[in-house]
Amino acid sequence: MQDIVNSFKSAALSIGETFTPVLKESKFRETGVLTPEEYVAAGDHLVHHCPTWKWSTASDPSKIRPFLPADKQFLITKNVPCHKRCKQMEYDEKLEKIINDDEGEYATGEESGWVDTHHYEKEKETTAVVTETSPAPAPPTSPESDDDSDGEALDLDDLIESGALDSDENDDDPNRFVNEKAAKLNTSSGDAAGAEVEKIRTYDLHICYDKYYQVPRLFLMGYDENRRPLTVDQTYEDFSADHSNKTITVETHPSMDLQMPTVHPCKHAEMMKRLINQYAESGKELGVHEYLFLFLKFVQAVIPTIEYDFTRAIKL
Repeated sequence: MQDIVNSFKSAALSIGETFTPVLKESKFRETGVLTPEEYVAAGDHLVHHCPTWKWSTASDPSKIRPFLPADKQFLITKNVPCHKRCKQMEYDEKLEKIINDDEGEYATGEESGWVDTHHYEKEKETTAVVTETSPAPAPPTSPESDDDSDGEALDLDDLIESGALDSDENDDDPNRFVNEKAAKLNTSSGDAAGAEVEKIRTYDLHICYDKYYQVPRLFLMGYDENRRPLTVDQTYEDFSADHSNKTITVETHPSMDLQMPTVHPCKHAEMMKRLINQYAESGKELGVHEYLFLFLKFVQAVIPTIEYDFTRAIKL
């Protein structure tokens, strides 16, 4: 049902954008919106300071939007890592512990104490590791004990007399002189390490200009560890619970023939205006070229586990 609603909204907005005139007058400070020229200027500034972001062209000449330069249709950054699902970052009251004045190095000297919100987190993680992983192989014995357990060492003269070094039959066997015990130990250690490899998702992020709402708009394409596209449900695992199926919709990319999850821009201008005011209240003035840095700071609340390039910090 939600997909039908999203498709209807996408079609309606596409029609609305067709009849919406291109914004010519700057209203950046008054309403938080951008003209196409301001969007391009902000994009150039982002590309300059964060080299992982690039300008991209439309996938087809028919998709070129005439109010933007042909070679600057949208911004893109690829292979952005996403190490955790949002559910793994959810707050859990069971991890809390009240620390009073008698407990450990964090003693406060006050009767009321304080709340350590992640006190039992390490214990929880340790339990999970013990449960999910097999016992580690026993450590190798010291060289002194090896002398007793491995038996007599191979004599070099005996090896030469046996003809093992001269045999053509063994030339193609790279393991003929490898100690069998060591080989088995290395194999088991490698298997254990492979079982603990973190499966990292990656995302391609696109910042487009929304003509109807007159603000930047973020589209996302996610991939699993084998570079296979994620399903919509899998993608929702990387959006905060407050925004999945609400702020996040699946719509057609304006410059590509693809349906992609997107952060819906209906509240972007309002939120950006609020952030610009907060920035001004701190005694600083935000230039329009810095707009996308503030935009990415705001969007981070929606996709907190996707670690895109945001190297130029803006403090409110």
